[in-house]
Amino acid sequence: MECASCVSELDHCHGTLVIHEDDFVECTDPQCGDFDLVRHFLTVTCAEIDGECHCTAVLVEEYAKAS
Repeated sequence: MECASCVSELDHCHGTLVIHEDDFVECTDPQCGDFDLVRHFLTVTCAEIDGECHCTAVLVEEYAKAS
């Protein structure tokens, strides 16, 4: 089985783009150098990933202080 984007020579990434609450983005592919949304078939927010992300922890703290 071959990647259709590779066969078509389309600019793309095989990693998952992680979008953080503070608008920071990163990719699970360490070779990725372009974090453009259109290059990534898979995207998730950091809140969807198991474990704590620093930016979601900050939002929880801010919410608790506001309550």
